[in-house]
Amino acid sequence: MALACLLLLGLCLSSAHAGNMKVYKHVDAQGIIHYSSKKPRGKSYHILNIRCPECSAWRNSVDWENTPLITDRYQIEIDHAADLHGIEKALLQAVIHAESAYKVAAVSSAGAQGLMQLMPLTQKTYAVNNPFNAKQNILGGAAYLKHLKSTYQNMDVYLAAYNSGETAVERYGRQIPPFPETKEYVRRVKILYKRYKQNQQRLNAFNNNQIITTGAAVTNSP
Repeated sequence: MALACLLLLGLCLSSAHAGNMKVYKHVDAQGIIHYSSKKPRGKSYHILNIRCPECSAWRNSVDWENTPLITDRYQIEIDHAADLHGIEKALLQAVIHAESAYKVAAVSSAGAQGLMQLMPLTQKTYAVNNPFNAKQNILGGAAYLKHLKSTYQNMDVYLAAYNSGETAVERYGRQIPPFPETKEYVRRVKILYKRYKQNQQRLNAFNNNQIITTGAAVTNSP
């Protein structure tokens, strides 16, 4: 299975001109999984539409400073996970947006799954039995972020670890590994985090103003 994932990743990298690519998956008579960018002849197959975050075209196709924020999905689950694990809501929102654009059924070329793109080992570590269940996925991702944050403290580093793994971060002296995808990922999440945090501050200010205005109206009523 590991070899199959590497072959699939190779297909993505070989198609670096596109942000998404169509991959044909079929299983032969020996039960071996094959992936190809060409339609197999005379065989049953499944079509996978692979999002390719490794591709420069995909990384550069989104203006993260201005892309619309997503604040109308899974907010109850995000609030619960943020409170339970002591992680800022804005950070969870940013990671989910950067990882899956809030698509609960998202699957990456490397095998990461769900809203927070959890790898199978991370799912096992944090008791995520169904990575496509929003509540489980967000709780698992928040728990993992909590672990990384307590381990590395520095946001750049723990976000890099979330993307490329702790082994890579340790190999490069607890710094951001020199991988273009990881550098871009850290940049992307930090931009989204700042924007989601500012949005939450504006919402809080509006709600506080509403409370004050309502209180004044009650006080001044005859």
